[in-house]
Amino acid sequence: MEDMTHPINTTSCSSWALATNRHCSSTQMEMRKWPPKKKKKEEKKKWDRQSHYETNSIHRPCLFQRIEGSAINKVLGNAMELTAFVFNPKEGVDNPAMVISEDAGNFSGPLPRVCVLKREEGQNFGFHLRLEKGRPGHIIRQVELLGAAEKSGLRDGDRLLEVNEHFVDDIEHMEAAHRIQISGPQLCLLVLRSDEYEQAVAQGWNLKELCRAQRGEEWKPPRLCHIIRNHVSGLGFSIHPVEGEKGKFSVSTITEGPAEKAGLRKGDRLIWINGAMASELTHSAINKMVKKCTDHMTVLVIDSNSEKSYIRRKMAIVPAMADAPSMPYKPKRVHLVQGPDGYGFLLRHENISTGRKVHMVREIDAGSPAEVADIKDGEILLEVNGESVDHLSHEEVVSKIRNSGLQVSFTTMALEGQNFYTKLGLSPLLFCEDHSSGEEQQETPTPDEQSPEALRLLESLVEAQEELEVEPRPRLCELQRSPVGFGFHLGWVQQKPGTFINQVAPGGPGESSGLLQGDVLLEVNGQNVEDLCLEDVILLMKKGGSSLSLLVIDRPGYEWMKKTRKPITTEKEAKASEEVQEHESSSPTKQSAPDE
Repeated sequence: MEDMTHPINTTSCSSWALATNRHCSSTQMEMRKWPPKKKKKEEKKKWDRQSHYETNSIHRPCLFQRIEGSAINKVLGNAMELTAFVFNPKEGVDNPAMVISEDAGNFSGPLPRVCVLKREEGQNFGFHLRLEKGRPGHIIRQVELLGAAEKSGLRDGDRLLEVNEHFVDDIEHMEAAHRIQISGPQLCLLVLRSDEYEQAVAQGWNLKELCRAQRGEEWKPPRLCHIIRNHVSGLGFSIHPVEGEKGKFSVSTITEGPAEKAGLRKGDRLIWINGAMASELTHSAINKMVKKCTDHMTVLVIDSNSEKSYIRRKMAIVPAMADAPSMPYKPKRVHLVQGPDGYGFLLRHENISTGRKVHMVREIDAGSPAEVADIKDGEILLEVNGESVDHLSHEEVVSKIRNSGLQVSFTTMALEGQNFYTKLGLSPLLFCEDHSSGEEQQETPTPDEQSPEALRLLESLVEAQEELEVEPRPRLCELQRSPVGFGFHLGWVQQKPGTFINQVAPGGPGESSGLLQGDVLLEVNGQNVEDLCLEDVILLMKKGGSSLSLLVIDRPGYEWMKKTRKPITTEKEAKASEEVQEHESSSPTKQSAPDE
């Protein structure tokens, strides 16, 4: 069993608040001189205290972002009085988000902090994202010392509000973690301190509006535009340097031309072009890129007013933040319910022109669940149940699908999309569309949110169990921790009790003990856990040390148990096992056939 955290491999509204990673050096500090000797002794002590304050606070991170008081007042009104910060020289300064107020008369409330994280290839962001019993929100935990998260200003206990400018406080935990995992090497988080978040929730503040106010009223997201060349008007736009601003460029568009149809607007600032940051290129180099473009080009742009919001907040503008209505080859996420003959396709591990190996869908059966879900022959399989299969072997992917039970979630994409996004240096999962319904769904199907087909199939299995009058058999699985853990992951439904086996690692202790994906967890080391939340279940497992005893049952059996209200315990299972063994020992053995 692995810990179910997700490694992610302020006081004034019209004031300057923490938002970058720059430290003020001692050379930037304006030191006060000692007063003349003729000054009174009391005045000298006063100057001494002021100098002590400045020299002790100067080594703190000073990341400043300006937020208009009127914007915050719209969100929070007059919910709080301004609380003055009183410096105590004996205690020093212990405030990582110092705010210099311009107008103490305006409303003061908690301000979200912007944390920009950058990671190297093969590294993680240096923190975990968790859900905790009795505590709302997505919680930042285990911030690594000197890691990307700590350097950005992220702190243990912070609550996550946004990932790359997308509000995540109201979405499922797995989806929030997934957004972080697919963001690429750069990640922008908006967070609140633990106490500020809990106070805001208790007082009913609109956190989404608070985040929007932090960006400013005129803010609009950047746009990732894919432009297809027209044989008459070409790409339909031109690029010009911004006068007096080195490394900045604006665009001009032809009315109703290809660029304008793709989403560009006259006066937009060019941020990124075909995978390269425009600020790192000369005007001549950009023009050469445009001239070499024969068929299509992808650019990231933003209007000049919105660009000012990012400049004020000391934030880079990256594709992961963008709206992308015109991007081609978008992956699709589909949810399949197993039919009588399975899902109706073959999965192969094939080499592609770039030399990479991919998991490819082949030979789709007519009328099968795969065909109904609009999966095409030759599409690449990117995810199974919301988890990337890019680095898994063919056997591991097949095992993951088989262990998924009666239904599974696939993310697929056309082969051309693989080449397209690789050249741009982007993750195609940033642009994934859910084709199962019109609404966003969480990545892994959960027992409480199954499709009607799956529920009907589940009901038929329960009814068949009743007709046979055979009680379902729970399984007692004994595990010994290996160097890499117990070899399984737990799943849960947010804000609801109940835990199930979400994944089983091939060849691990979990698989060897008989655990199956989808099993419902009844007991841990002899203690019933049906009504416990995930955090309590994990703590109980950790108490067992290197040994773990799990009583589990498959989902149809669990539904039957609930319907008939027949409890199942370790003692009952042990007794049933003894009866079976006695019956088998008393039964006559089958005689072998005589040799001919």
